[in-house]
Amino acid sequence: MAEDALLYQKAGKTALITLNRPRHKNALDAALGRELLAALQAARDDAEVRSLVLTGAGGDFCSGADLKDDQAPGEKAFAGRNVVLGFHRWFSELMDFEKPVIAAVDGFAAGAGMSVALAADFVIATPRARLVASFARIGLIPDLSLLYLLPRLVGLARAKEIVFSARQIDADEALAMGLVQAVVPAERLRETALEYAARFDQAPTQALGLAKSILNRAFETDRHALTQLEAAVQSMCGASDYHAEAVRRFRSREAPLFTGAARA
Repeated sequence: MAEDALLYQKAGKTALITLNRPRHKNALDAALGRELLAALQAARDDAEVRSLVLTGAGGDFCSGADLKDDQAPGEKAFAGRNVVLGFHRWFSELMDFEKPVIAAVDGFAAGAGMSVALAADFVIATPRARLVASFARIGLIPDLSLLYLLPRLVGLARAKEIVFSARQIDADEALAMGLVQAVVPAERLRETALEYAARFDQAPTQALGLAKSILNRAFETDRHALTQLEAAVQSMCGASDYHAEAVRRFRSREAPLFTGAARA
């Protein structure tokens, strides 16, 4: 019996998505993409889910696109474009996911797998983790928004060095340059990621999601446009039941709903 390419579980108020193609180092193909899209939409629409952990099975996070996967049908000149845009159907859902996302990375996050890891809000890695923008090794440019994400995280010059060299970045270097937030032993990776996610159980999910949506546009939005977004969203949050209860508790000196999430 074939194994499920993706596992979807709930741990308390956290959705746990596991890429489950260990014999292929969890490489991405069209079928896995469809399952990812369905899982992300399920977690998005489940009011009980307050955070998401994304990880890989078998000692690797994701080795990128499955080069053995059949290309999209159509004229050869445009087939690659169709493949990339097909991947973006689920990747956009991940990038725009309005709940905290934690990537738990063991082993390789290579090519598009590096993009998937960096699309998370927080990355927790093991000492075995290796991030690799490997595209140049096969004569391609980075895709799945790595050209968008990487310079925002590490700056333009360092992003060029990472892309042009196609070298491995080990866990300690990734931590030093801010690509990951913590390095933990492999045997504690899942536990640590779920513990970190659980810190958002009582957080204002809608407010965090709206803040994330604006932050994701901060580098290409001018200050005046961002001010209008800020004002509209703040008005919505200020009228929410969560804000009213948080203020009531503050005035009555009761325990707060959310005290903040400490660093991993």
